Amino acid sequence: MLKSKLKQIQQGKFTALENLLQFSKKIATPKSKDLNIFLSLNENAIDQAKAIDKKIKQKKAGKLAGLCFAIKANISAKHMTISCASKTLENYTAPFNATVINKLLAEDAILLGILNMDEFACGASGETSAFGPTKNPTNPELITGGSSSGPAAAIAADLADFTLGSDTGGSIRNPASHCGVTGLKPTYGTVSRYGLLDLAMSFDVIGPMAKTPEDCKLIFNVVKGQDNFDQASKDAPEKSPTHKNTIGLVNIKDFADKKIANLIEEQTKKIAKQHNWKIKKINLPLDIALETYYIIVYTEFFSNTRKYDGRRFGKKIEDSAGPEVLRRIIGGSEITKAEHDGKYYREALKARNYIKLQFKKIFEDIDAIILPTSPKLPHKIGGTISVQEMYNYDVTTVLASIAGLPAISIPAGQIDKKHVGLQIIAPQFQEELLFKLAKDFK
Repeated sequence: MLKSKLKQIQQGKFTALENLLQFSKKIATPKSKDLNIFLSLNENAIDQAKAIDKKIKQKKAGKLAGLCFAIKANISAKHMTISCASKTLENYTAPFNATVINKLLAEDAILLGILNMDEFACGASGETSAFGPTKNPTNPELITGGSSSGPAAAIAADLADFTLGSDTGGSIRNPASHCGVTGLKPTYGTVSRYGLLDLAMSFDVIGPMAKTPEDCKLIFNVVKGQDNFDQASKDAPEKSPTHKNTIGLVNIKDFADKKIANLIEEQTKKIAKQHNWKIKKINLPLDIALETYYIIVYTEFFSNTRKYDGRRFGKKIEDSAGPEVLRRIIGGSEITKAEHDGKYYREALKARNYIKLQFKKIFEDIDAIILPTSPKLPHKIGGTISVQEMYNYDVTTVLASIAGLPAISIPAGQIDKKHVGLQIIAPQFQEELLFKLAKDFK
């Protein structure tokens, strides 16, 4: 889809400026504004588009020349307000570009603006933003999912060619599922986190969101790669996987809505028959997923937020953030108290190693794993839902995050006029396999 648009721009059928203006007009409509997707716009976008059109005429333009993108409000873009959708940083202007932004600009993509999100990426619904919830373009009464609510909604509402989100425990995949778009969580470390105001340093990955797996592949291939500014970043090893032609289908019915579980199973069996795959029923350690994930996340988030003390960056976080952020700060503070001597964190790290070993054993017999992206359908914005129920939105996504594996969410259909996402998990660095399998499902 994006390759087709790129070809049209290169052939002069329409310009980078026209592409930008089309999106700008749509973003400015009352309907789009009501969805509360954009927090701010790039004032220099028109000048960038004009400069790119000159480069296109000179045949000196980059791979993404003329495409327009927008970013989650926790990714640094120079001279723009990067608030993490929080009053804490509402006046913080980024002094530099994240590495991913520099890579996209170098290929002549145009930055449209900054997108809404759950505050400091704490949330699974898009409702915790200090600037109001992001509404689902399919049905504005419903949540978008989170924490990358704006990036998913912008694609669903056709307000950008592609977007960037960040994924800690499902923050790209969850809203992709609820909004009926495609979202990729790359292998941990394959995309530089330099310039990301992360939630948890050992989980967070920046990834693309778009209409199709092919579009996500195009953007991933631009932003991936080792970066000297991020010690955790790495290039994928050049090693061809051995294909077993077998897909693992997760026994999920105790953890997910039965209608969702049945839809994913039906889709998988149908595609497996078409492409001559074998299906193997497998079990994942879903029973310990959330506990393992949240103990580590609370601890790392508490450590991360100590810099928001009101002296260097904005306001003091404890005085200005919302209840979900404070819940995680207090939780992290309790877990790290001296009297606990790191007991709970150490136990969570042991569980993390156990989960990694389980995946290693599973991937000895299969190529990839299939399960629902979200175990439940999106609820209404402002609906009464417990903290436990909210955290349960992540139960099917956190395991890939805990193990640092790549995963993609693609649309699988609708139930009761609500989008359902199908998630594919692959071994580390096997994004190409994800794209291939995702394309087969389309």
